[in-house]
Amino acid sequence: MSKKERGRIVIISSPSGGGKTSICRRLLSPTRRRQGWVFSVSHTTRAPRSGERNGREYNFVDKTEFALRVRSGFFAEHFKVHLYEYGTPRKPIETVRRHGGVMLFDVDVQGARRLKQEYPDAISIFVLPPSQVELRRRLRRRGTETTEQLKLRLSNALQELRTFRKHGFDYVVINKDLRTAVRKVLSIVDAHPLRIDQVEPEQVSKITG
Repeated sequence: MSKKERGRIVIISSPSGGGKTSICRRLLSPTRRRQGWVFSVSHTTRAPRSGERNGREYNFVDKTEFALRVRSGFFAEHFKVHLYEYGTPRKPIETVRRHGGVMLFDVDVQGARRLKQEYPDAISIFVLPPSQVELRRRLRRRGTETTEQLKLRLSNALQELRTFRKHGFDYVVINKDLRTAVRKVLSIVDAHPLRIDQVEPEQVSKITG
């Protein structure tokens, strides 16, 4: 099966407050879902936030169940982030890769790096906030963390902003305006298969001889 025919993996990553979750929600419109876009639902040991539903945003599990799944090889990647465990199920990824479509990931920097190692042909996009001031404002506005948790998230987010270049992302998008950021991500996904390293040599050789 050629790369063009295989399902695509699209990794959206950002520091907390960067906007990766909002972008993913916009990307998964009813039309794109009908075109085969699906969201990778991670497992986590943290409790659901207000409005979150088990099996939609995350699969919420306790530490014991998470550890069992780690030992069984259930996850393609897993990490501890902000005091909690997060893991990406392997089986849905392989299904999309075999049968086509786009699997969208909303993961932190560590998860993005591990997924890229596991699936080198994945499209990895890092989302930047327009400024550190705006990043702080977004984190405080959410109101979902305690003061201690907020301080940890902000510290980690600023560190990720300073070091994101070393993690080997394919693209970067500055999320100043959500609609524009979503449009840029879609342009990346559409154009990525046209990159020289993504075109099958057999396809080119039939033309060039």
